Amino acid sequence: MKIQSVVRKEKSSIRKGKGFSRGELKEAKIDFKQALKLAIPIDLRRKTKHPENVKIIKEHMRKMGLKSKKRKKEVLPDKRRKHPKDQ
Repeated sequence: MKIQSVVRKEKSSIRKGKGFSRGELKEAKIDFKQALKLAIPIDLRRKTKHPENVKIIKEHMRKMGLKSKKRKKEVLPDKRRKHPKDQ
């Protein structure tokens, strides 16, 4: 199933785009690498965020049965904290 973005031209005309912007992926809570794995086209030149495109991405994810997930940063252990074996 091919997913297509929407881009607005001058004078408010609409055409099909080459891919989704990073901002739209971020707003849909999809990681850049995850989008590549799911074959979602990405246009690195675009800077705009269209709500229609975010809606298209979320709907596509729902149809595929996948949940959008944002990567959480790993919490590193505090170096000042003593290890239980050291006590």
